[in-house]
Amino acid sequence: MGGAVRVAGTIRRPPHRGSTGVRALLRHLESAGFAGSPRWRGIDELGRDVLTYLTGETVGDTGTTWPAWVWSDSMLVQVGGWLRRLHDASQGWQPEPDLTWFSGRGWAPNLVIGHHDAAPWNVVVDDGRLVGFFDWDTAGPATRAFDLAFTAITWVPLLPESMAADLGFSDFGDRSRRLHLLLDAYGYDGERTEFGDIVARRALVNAGVIRELDAAGNPIGRHLIPWAKTLERIASDVCELPQTFWAARPDSPLSAHGLTQPVASPAGRPLRARAAPGSRPASIQPPRSH
Repeated sequence: MGGAVRVAGTIRRPPHRGSTGVRALLRHLESAGFAGSPRWRGIDELGRDVLTYLTGETVGDTGTTWPAWVWSDSMLVQVGGWLRRLHDASQGWQPEPDLTWFSGRGWAPNLVIGHHDAAPWNVVVDDGRLVGFFDWDTAGPATRAFDLAFTAITWVPLLPESMAADLGFSDFGDRSRRLHLLLDAYGYDGERTEFGDIVARRALVNAGVIRELDAAGNPIGRHLIPWAKTLERIASDVCELPQTFWAARPDSPLSAHGLTQPVASPAGRPLRARAAPGSRPASIQPPRSH
């Protein structure tokens, strides 16, 4: 959301409309032993949230073109596993009803807490190992599939080809395989031919939130109008992809990465992840500080 600075090995972030929810979430994740998030350490004398600093490399450290590790199969598998562990860690957690979230959406028993911006611009990596994700401002209740859809947009990637090429991705014929590698690493058990509709809906929801911010005179919304236009194009583009792009592959590519089956739920079963009508998380491009 902007305004984050590093101070003596910590990150200080101004409060925002979802701060109470994010604070409670980060405390819960710490108590649950989830290792891939910063820890909340209170509020400083200026009223800013104090967070631990995730040490490692970010794409913001590497110039305009993203480093090769962003597009590696190994990183894609790690991202899918990280997102699944996050969702599993929040499954069954019942946030206090007075907490606020950026999207304005309240918690319900069928929802998990999503990061909503688990994109390359928010990841921290150390020697090829995913350390975690920062910028939790837009975290909040959602279905598993709706959070996973945004991660697919940015990591497969499902971005417009010109944008993806500028960021260093070139093998556009490999995107279907990469999509299924991500879904397999997550342990996604939804109907894959329906996942494209979820991706399109997610992109349009994000674009709509940005346009609402702009209409309300919020400078962040005005700054992100080009991203809203890109999201609207993504929604259109993914609807043009053939069904074979989305259909489950008979051979799981996970075996090449030492994994032979999808990640299981705590009960030992892959979880079916579907998007609910009216899902309304938002994701906005982050500051580079973490």
